[in-house]
Amino acid sequence: MNTTEVLSEFASDVKEGLLQFPKRLPSKYFYNEKGDYLFQQIMHLEEYYLTNAEFEVFEENKAEILKAFLGADGEFRLVELGAGDGTKTKVLLNHFVSKGTKFTYSPIDISGSVLDGLTNALSQEIPALSVEPIKGDYFKALAGLKRNNSMKEVVLFLGSNIGNFMGKSGETFLRKLGEDMSKGDLLLIGFDMMKNPEKVLAAYNDAMGVTREFNLNLLDRINEELGANFDRNNFQHFPTYDPITGETKSHLVSKCTQNVHIAALDETFEFKAWEAIHTEVSQKFSHQMIEQLAKHAGFRIVQNFTDSNEYFVDSLWEKL
Repeated sequence: MNTTEVLSEFASDVKEGLLQFPKRLPSKYFYNEKGDYLFQQIMHLEEYYLTNAEFEVFEENKAEILKAFLGADGEFRLVELGAGDGTKTKVLLNHFVSKGTKFTYSPIDISGSVLDGLTNALSQEIPALSVEPIKGDYFKALAGLKRNNSMKEVVLFLGSNIGNFMGKSGETFLRKLGEDMSKGDLLLIGFDMMKNPEKVLAAYNDAMGVTREFNLNLLDRINEELGANFDRNNFQHFPTYDPITGETKSHLVSKCTQNVHIAALDETFEFKAWEAIHTEVSQKFSHQMIEQLAKHAGFRIVQNFTDSNEYFVDSLWEKL
């Protein structure tokens, strides 16, 4: 996809979102260069418990996780969807290699630069690891692996990425994922669990204001790439959490009645005072919700691994 096509898709998505009621902007556009940098900062904030919780899950359960991965086959391909810099995954990779495990690691990402960075880092840090990166769409990559290889696959979908899907779309994604897996293949998937609402909200509204900057950067990006005139000072970062449904939502709230022109669209959008733009959802889960998701997507739960606070669960599923 060339730059013109990317810009066109970005412009189209922004237009569609701002014409809806309530207004919304897709969270995938958080991640430009500045957004990536801000999210790395968020992951190390005291309030952002998710990273440390999943680290603990892996550190404390890596031997048990390896045992479950090996099963009766003794060999597998480890496939990671959206590996990023692989920070948490390296806990498992180091342990597996140290135990002489026979496996190949295949990170999948749509970004070639991300894959190059990860592959180069792993060649330095874990030289004995066999790495076969795959650039492209998750589903196409998985289907290609299945056509060309009969080895058991263990798929990683970590960091509660499943929580960023709206409504039934998470279930649809998992069902589609299962269609590209064979009976007996495994899926290790991360879930951020329901907990004290104040704990949840603090993770999306930190004292240093990094999450606020991350959210507002979406407006900056529209200004820079689409020629808009958003005034970030006229918008307030506002997260909410519903302890009944488990939905955490992030919003940008217009603090006054204002008009914003977007040159790339040749359109002006009106914002009423205190009108909100929905920018992100982050679902929190109960064990019952996880069980229902697994069942509806065609999997059975093999084992759940959790941290000492039970903030986070990495759930191991088997394809039926």
